[in-house]
Amino acid sequence: MNFSEKLKEIRKKEGISQEQLAERIGVTRQAITKWETGKGLPDIENMVIIAEIFKTTIDELLTASATKAAPETFVYTSETIYDIDCEKHFDVNIGSAATIMLSSGDDEKLHVKLSSETLENLGSMFKIKLDDKKNKLDVVCLNKNKLSRYEAEEALTVEIILPNKYSDHCEIAASVKSLVISNLHLNRLEYDGVAEQILISDSSGSLEFTAKTDYEMTVDKITGRLDINQWKANAVVHIPEENLVNVINKGRKCNVYYVKEGKTIECENVSDGENEISVSGIFSELVVDLLGKTT
Repeated sequence: MNFSEKLKEIRKKEGISQEQLAERIGVTRQAITKWETGKGLPDIENMVIIAEIFKTTIDELLTASATKAAPETFVYTSETIYDIDCEKHFDVNIGSAATIMLSSGDDEKLHVKLSSETLENLGSMFKIKLDDKKNKLDVVCLNKNKLSRYEAEEALTVEIILPNKYSDHCEIAASVKSLVISNLHLNRLEYDGVAEQILISDSSGSLEFTAKTDYEMTVDKITGRLDINQWKANAVVHIPEENLVNVINKGRKCNVYYVKEGKTIECENVSDGENEISVSGIFSELVVDLLGKTT
């Protein structure tokens, strides 16, 4: 069940109309409709309010949006499954999509599933090209119909499941509205490209994001490293205050700020462990937004 379905389900279960929920959050009814039809996601402040209204947690909401979509979620689907028999470096180029969902799987296979509510004949519109080398697998999503970036970012969802047993390093290049990372466990993930919103839950390892555009991330906790490498761009990382780790400025003329309840605060590193958030690059800014408990 994805976030849009989860929100619609719990709203109806509580007997709250879209208008009533919109009023309690402080948004328009059209915003609720947009979230419930999967055409957008609430920002972190509204996500916190939703969690409070329905007496749940942000992690539960994010996990709901990150879990594997049920077959009935999308009208059209096309899935490529490839057997993996040794440890691989995965090099993935997706191009443009509305959402990429990335996770680790228990079987010894790579799964790449394309889904859409509006794009028919996904199997003929896109081709997953695989180039298997000794210890590396190149995965390219070929846009055979030359679908525009705008169309792809409105209609295409890509789910990638890496085999947990054989996944060590994964590089992904893409341009998406939403990147959802859930239950991902590997040594290193490198994401290079555009992602308007990044949701990370129940994952571990070194995660590196490189871009010349702004990032907004929501993280349940850091188990490993979160590296943000940007050129003249800003990144906002929303993280529960109790899960804050070391924050390190490795960049040139980069700034780090801490925010709590909308106000800038002073904050010192709270741990000497290996887990950390770092910012690098040039003329960039990292804002660490400390969230209160949502339970």
